[in-house]
Amino acid sequence: MRKLLLTTAAVAVAIAGAVAGEPSFGTFTDTRDGQTYKTVIMPDGMTWMAQNLNYKTPCGSWCYNDSLSYCKKYGRLYSWDAAMTACPAGYHVPSSISWKYMRNGGDIKYVANYLKARSGWNDHCDGDNDRPCISGNGTDDYGFSALPGGIRSFDGSFHNIGDKGYWWTATKLRDGFAESRSIGYRDDLYYTANKKSDVLSVRCVADRP
Repeated sequence: MRKLLLTTAAVAVAIAGAVAGEPSFGTFTDTRDGQTYKTVIMPDGMTWMAQNLNYKTPCGSWCYNDSLSYCKKYGRLYSWDAAMTACPAGYHVPSSISWKYMRNGGDIKYVANYLKARSGWNDHCDGDNDRPCISGNGTDDYGFSALPGGIRSFDGSFHNIGDKGYWWTATKLRDGFAESRSIGYRDDLYYTANKKSDVLSVRCVADRP
């Protein structure tokens, strides 16, 4: 298994850059299908993919509405079982704890606006003509570039493209459920539980050296 080596100095520089609003980007090419992903070192020093995974597993993954155009923009959606083996060698699906610490290394409330891409999110309008619509886009301070890839429910129906993003964690809950993260138009990163047969986006994080 190929490991990614980061020196202490390199991590320190990357953290300083992220805090200053200058994310440290790289690239990773998945040798299984030749796709290249943008990567970013988050303030906790870990390297995350800055794009949703788009690897077609033998089973358990879909494009939103079964359209390849959505896969190209948002990546594929995976059942939990498929997600657990979908990341390339040297990467893995992050645990609940990894999501908790990836932004700032501390146990404080996330502000999802910092993680959302600067474009690609629908505006939110509450139906009151006297109130302006609210942009769903974020500031993407850390280069994470979260996109609203939607969800495929266990019954096979697709929902929320453009409005919400959902990502699996590797953390199992009670039988048939696993922990996930979701972002909508508000500034919260929600801790949620989904059926393992639901189909969500995946972000891969590099293994520790």
